[in-house]
Amino acid sequence: MRYGMIDTLRQQYPVALMCRVLDVSESGFHAWNTRPPCEREQKNARLVIEILTAHQRTRETYGVKRLHSELVDQGVQITAYRVRALRKKLNLRCKQKRKFKVTTDSKHHLPFAPNILKREFAVSALAKRGSAISPIFLQTKDWLYSFWHKRAI
Repeated sequence: MRYGMIDTLRQQYPVALMCRVLDVSESGFHAWNTRPPCEREQKNARLVIEILTAHQRTRETYGVKRLHSELVDQGVQITAYRVRALRKKLNLRCKQKRKFKVTTDSKHHLPFAPNILKREFAVSALAKRGSAISPIFLQTKDWLYSFWHKRAI
C-alpha cells in the first residue's frame, strides 16, 4: 500500500523523502518495485482476459453464476467467488432487460372516439381535414413564412 503510493507520487516528490515520511526503507521500495508480480496476480491477469471475453461473448447479459458456468465449460478453473471479485474489480454489470409494461387499458367500458378520418390521411383541399388548425407565420429578416403553405408570402 505504501509502496504503491510512493510509486504513483515519485514524479512529484523525491523517493527518499517519501520513504522517510512513510517510515519505510528505500531499499525495500526498490526491491518491491523490481520484484515480479506474484503468482496470484499473474493468474488474475489471465482470468481478467477470460472474464472480459466471456462477458462480451454472452452479450453482457450473464451474471456471476452463469458466467462462472460458461468459464468452466470453456475449461477455465475458477470459482464463482473469484469471478464475483474480478467482476467487481472490473466494474462489469449485466445488461438487464426491462420487463414489458402494458400501458394501454383496452378492457374498459368507456365510449370510443368516432373515427372521423377513416384512415384517409391524404388531404385533397387545403384545410379540409385540419380546419381547427390555423397557419403559423414566422417573420425572419423581412420575410413572412407560412408553415401551412411552406412558402414565402
